[in-house]
This record gives sequence, structure tokens and C-alpha cells, in this order.
Amino acid sequence: MAVSRGFLDFVVEQLAGCGPIVTKRMFGGAGIYSGDVFFGIVDDDVLYLKVDDETRDHFVAAGSTPFQPYPGRPDSTQYFNVPVSVLEDADELTRWGRLAIAAALRARAASSRSGRRRNP
Repeated sequence: MAVSRGFLDFVVEQLAGCGPIVTKRMFGGAGIYSGDVFFGIVDDDVLYLKVDDETRDHFVAAGSTPFQPYPGRPDSTQYFNVPVSVLEDADELTRWGRLAIAAALRARAASSRSGRRRNP
């Protein structure tokens, strides 16, 4: 994974409509966060956003493809790339970013529910 500073700065600027965006280096790429919500990955100067069953079809219909961090291994079904036309339109990217943040929050809530112990 690799990411240029200029591309990462551009992504953060384009996602400004999603609120304060923070990036964290990870494995040579970068994680994209809104507050403490991890909702995107930048790898090789490509932005990938979090999807779930509610949003995946939207991404696929736009021609997005899944993140494949390692050649020869299965693709991620949780992160899909953002088309250049969306990336270059801040308003549209904000809309996509909000979809990704919502998907990340649903995943977090589902994880919390499945991790809860039941009282006898």
C-alpha cells in the first residue's frame, strides 16, 4: 500500500462536508476517520469507502470494485473504490462519505450487539 501526501490532502479536502476528517497511516496506506469512525482507506492513491448490505449495490451500480489488498487473495467485500467522477465532485463525495460513515456505524452497532452477554 502507498499513498501520496497530495492525494491524501485532496481526499480530506473533498470530504470536508462530512465533518472533521482525520487520517492515520496504516501499512503504507492511510485510514480515513470521521471522529472515531473508520470509514475509508487510501491505497495507491485510490479511495475506498466502507459499504454494507444497504449500500453495496449503490457502489456496484456506479462501477466501483472491491478493495484487494493482497494479490491472489479474496477481495474485501467491505470497502469499494470511489469513481473519479465522484472523487472530483466534493458534494457527491460528501454524500458517498456519509453513506460509508453510516455503514461503519451500523457495523459497529452490530458488533456491539453480538458481543453483549445475555443475563440469565
